[in-house]
Amino acid sequence: MFSKFTSILQHAVEALAPSLPLQEDFVYHWKAITHYYIETSDDKAPVTDTNIPSHLEQMLDILTQEELERESGETGPCMEYLLHHKILETLFTLGKADCPPGMKQQVLTFYTKLLGRIHQPLLPHINVHRPVQKLIHLCGEILAAPTENEEIQFLCIVCAKLKQDPYLVNFFLENKVKRPDLKSADADGSREDSASPDTGQPQTGGQDREPPEEPRAAAQSNHVNNYNIVTSLLNLTKSPDGRVVVKACEGLMLLVSLPEPAAAKCLTENTDLCVLLTDRLSAFYKALPTSMDPLDIETVESVNWGLDVYNMKDDAAIFTGKRALISFLSWLDYCDQLIKEAQKTAAAVLAKAVRQRFFVSVMEPQLMQTSEVGILTSTALLNRIIRQVTSEALLKEMVYFLLGEETGPEALATIGQNPLRHRLIEHCDHLSDEISIMTLRLFEQLIQKPDQHIVHNLVLRSLMERNYLENKPQEEKEPLENGLPHDSVDLEEDPLFGDDLSADNRLSSPNWSITSPTLSPDHVKLDGKTEVHKIVNSFLCLVPDEAKSSSHVDGTGYDTYLRDAHRQFRDYCGICQRWDWCRAPKPIEKCNLDNPFFEGHFLKVLFDRMGRILDQPYDVNLQVTSVLSKLSLLPHPHMHEYLLDPYINLGPGCRSLFSVIVRVVGDLMLRIQRIPDFTPKLLLVRKRLLGMEPEGLIIDHMTLLEGVIVLEEFCKELAAIAFVKFHAAASSSP
Repeated sequence: MFSKFTSILQHAVEALAPSLPLQEDFVYHWKAITHYYIETSDDKAPVTDTNIPSHLEQMLDILTQEELERESGETGPCMEYLLHHKILETLFTLGKADCPPGMKQQVLTFYTKLLGRIHQPLLPHINVHRPVQKLIHLCGEILAAPTENEEIQFLCIVCAKLKQDPYLVNFFLENKVKRPDLKSADADGSREDSASPDTGQPQTGGQDREPPEEPRAAAQSNHVNNYNIVTSLLNLTKSPDGRVVVKACEGLMLLVSLPEPAAAKCLTENTDLCVLLTDRLSAFYKALPTSMDPLDIETVESVNWGLDVYNMKDDAAIFTGKRALISFLSWLDYCDQLIKEAQKTAAAVLAKAVRQRFFVSVMEPQLMQTSEVGILTSTALLNRIIRQVTSEALLKEMVYFLLGEETGPEALATIGQNPLRHRLIEHCDHLSDEISIMTLRLFEQLIQKPDQHIVHNLVLRSLMERNYLENKPQEEKEPLENGLPHDSVDLEEDPLFGDDLSADNRLSSPNWSITSPTLSPDHVKLDGKTEVHKIVNSFLCLVPDEAKSSSHVDGTGYDTYLRDAHRQFRDYCGICQRWDWCRAPKPIEKCNLDNPFFEGHFLKVLFDRMGRILDQPYDVNLQVTSVLSKLSLLPHPHMHEYLLDPYINLGPGCRSLFSVIVRVVGDLMLRIQRIPDFTPKLLLVRKRLLGMEPEGLIIDHMTLLEGVIVLEEFCKELAAIAFVKFHAAASSSP
C-alpha cells in the first residue's frame, strides 16, 4: 500500500515539475530503476508494487517522442544512451533473475514495445540483437509459464522484424562448434546459456563466434548453427493455451518464408520443425476412429488452421470422430500452408519429411490393409487429403508416395513394381462397390491436381511412342476415302453443328486453347469441319436407336454437354500451360512401333470396367465414365488420339476407348433381342433416375437398363469433348 502511495505521489510531482530535456528525463527514469536495486532490501515484493513498470513505460514514451521529433533514421541522444550503456543487457539480466518477482514479464513487455514502436532499425546494433538473442533463450523454457503471453508477443515482434528485413536473421544464427564426443551436451545446446550465471555480457562460448554478418562460415563441417528463436517457438506450440499455439505457428510461418539460404538450411537441419509437423500430423491421424462414414469425411466443412473453434453442442451434423477429424484437417492445412510459404529448399525438405514420417510410416499401412472397412475409411481420408493439399512441394511428394517416380513405359509384367500404386489401382476394380467408387473418386481428384507427373505416370508414359497404332508399311495400308477407311460408314452431318458456336458456349479467354492438341496429320482432312462432324457422329451413333431414350425427355440432348465441356477443357488448359507437352503428335517415323503396346495398369482397369458397364451398378458406372471423361479432356495430342479418335488404325491386340465401347454396343445388340418391351422399360428407368417418375414396381434387368442409359450419356459427353477440342485446335492453328 505504501509503495502504491509513493507511486501516485511521484506521478503528481512529475506532473507539476517543469519538463526536463528528453535525455535528462530518460536518464532520470533509468537511474530510478537502478537505484531501486541499490537501496531496496526486500526482493520478495512483486514488481507491480514498485515504480519499475512506470519508469520503463516512461522510458518507452521518451524514446518514441524522440524519434518523432527527429528526421527519419537519425538516432537521438536517448537512444544513444540506451545503446551505449547496454541498458537492454542489464534489463535482460534482471529479467532472467526475475528480481523482483514479475520482472521477467516487465522486461519482455519492454523489449516487445521497443521493437514495435521504434521504426529505425535496432536489431543490427550489437547491444540490441545480443540481448534480444539471450532473451529468446528464456522463452518457452517452462511449459504453461505465467509469462507465456509476453514471451509469444516478444517472439512474434522479432519474427515480424525479420520478415521486414530478412538479412537480419543472420544475427540470430548462433555458430557453435560441434563436439561429437559430447552428444548429450550438444542436444541441450539451445538451453545451455540458461544454466550458467549471466552477467549481462556475452557468454564464453559466444565470444569466439564469427560475426553474424558472416553466416556462411557456419557451413564448415565442424560448426553448427543454432536457430534459437525457432526452438523457442516450437516449445510454445506445446502450450495448453490455444491462442499461444496459434501465435507460435504464425511466427514459424514467418521464419520459414525468409529467403536466406543459411536460415533455411539451419531451420531444416538443426531444429525439430520437421519432427513437430509430422509427429503432430501422425498423432491427429491416429486419433481418428478406425471406421468413419466416407460421406462424413467428404462433406465435413473445411477448416483453416488456427480457426478450428468447434462447439459440439451447437453442431446439428455431429458424428463420431468429427472433433478429431477437424483437428487433423486443421493441422494438415497448417502443414500445407507452411510448406507453400517456405523458402524453396526448406519447402522441399519439409515436404519430404511429411512423406517419410507421415505418408509412408502412418498412411501406407492403412491403405495396404485387407479390412474392407479400414480400406474404405483410409481411402476416403486420402481423398480428402489430396483435395486439400495445394502446396507444390507437398503435392509432389504425395504424388511420388502414391504413384512412385517411374516415368518409363509400363509393362504388364512389372505393374506390381510399386505395391501401393498397384494396390490403389486394383481397388478401382474391388469386389466392394463402395471401395471401387471411393478409389475412382480418389484418382479423379488426383488427375485434376496441377502436377504433370500424375498424368504421365498413370497414362501418358504408355502412349508416348504411339505404338498402339498399326505398324504397316505405307504401301500395305488400305486406301482412304474422304479421310476414312473404305469400309467405314460415312455419317451424315449432324444438324446440331453450325458454323459458329452460340454466345453462351463461346470461350472468352484468348489464351485458353494455347495447349489444345492439333489435328492428327495421319488423316486426310479435306474439310476440317466435316472431319469434326464425322468424329462427333461416330460417338453419337454408337448406341443404336432402339437403345436410346434421351430423345424422349426434354433437356437431355447432346448440346447440354457442350457448355460443361468448354468450361472443363479451358480449366485443364490453364493447368497444363506450364507443362512441356507437345502440341502435335510425335511424328510416326520417330515412334518405336515395334515395341509391344500395353495401355498401362490404370487404363487397363478403366477399360475393363468400361467393358462391363452393362453389368455394373449405376453408381460405379457413373464414376468410371467420369474418370475417363476427365482423361479425355486433357490437352495432350496422344491422349486425344488414343481416347477420342475413332479412326486410328489400332495394332493387333490393341484397344482404345472407342473400340471398348464398340464391343459393349455389340454385346448390347445381342441382349436387347432377349428383353421384351425393352424401349418402354428403358424410358421408364430414365425418368425414374431423373425423378420424373415415382419409384414403383421392380423392373427386370434394372442394372442393364441403367448401364445403357449411362452408356448413351457417356457417348454424348465424349462427342461434346471431341467437338470442343477439335474446335479449339482449329481456332488456335495459324
